[in-house]
Amino acid sequence: MSRIDTETKRKLREMGAATLLEALEAQDETLVMGLGFEDKIRLAVDEAHSSFNHAKVEGLIRRAGLRYPNADLRRLDLLTERGLDQGVIAQLGTCSFIDRQQNVVFQGFTGSGKSYLGCALAKQACQHRIRAHYIRMPDLEEAWALAKDKPLGSTKFLKKYAAFTLLVIDEWLLDHPDESMRSMLLELLERRYGNTSTVFCTQYAQKDWHQRLGSGVHADAIMDRIVHNTLWIETGSYNMREHTAMNGH
Repeated sequence: MSRIDTETKRKLREMGAATLLEALEAQDETLVMGLGFEDKIRLAVDEAHSSFNHAKVEGLIRRAGLRYPNADLRRLDLLTERGLDQGVIAQLGTCSFIDRQQNVVFQGFTGSGKSYLGCALAKQACQHRIRAHYIRMPDLEEAWALAKDKPLGSTKFLKKYAAFTLLVIDEWLLDHPDESMRSMLLELLERRYGNTSTVFCTQYAQKDWHQRLGSGVHADAIMDRIVHNTLWIETGSYNMREHTAMNGH
């Protein structure tokens, strides 16, 4: 494409169109020779949009705080041995459950790959340009303890974690939550209910959740916000950590 004058470049950058400018300047004259102006512009816009989308996705993945940033639903090992249904995993990969505001539970023994699956699902959401976030429940508890003692800390905390379109809570119910934590969880799940999707990664079967949550109305209400409209996926007892160690990756 013909060279772009300095003033036009300045205006494009000022308008936030630097990516388009780079795409225009990078066009190989030998490849676009013979194309009309409209076709050259279309190719440049396609290239700029691709770069913009890639940067957007990478930013979402970076801010998601994934424990396993390289997790990928398309590269899961030993699906059959782990008792995972390939069709179910493929369906999760479409992120249609998020459109339906469904929750997902990955439940299985320690080392069965729950955290990896949670991260892979969050990453897949980011690739669909959906805002996702990963956090361990012990870290969520710590963040809550710090927030509730600050002015407007509780409000800001709940607003932040209610806003993620997909929230992955790993090590769900690893510790028994106290009354303050149960109250926060109820309010958080109430705000997310019917609006967003939450993924719970846990070693505890559903029948044990109530005992882990403790007695009281908060525990009942928390369970009520989770058990409905939720996909329950057992990750089994196959130890993926041992498998990874044996295979050197």
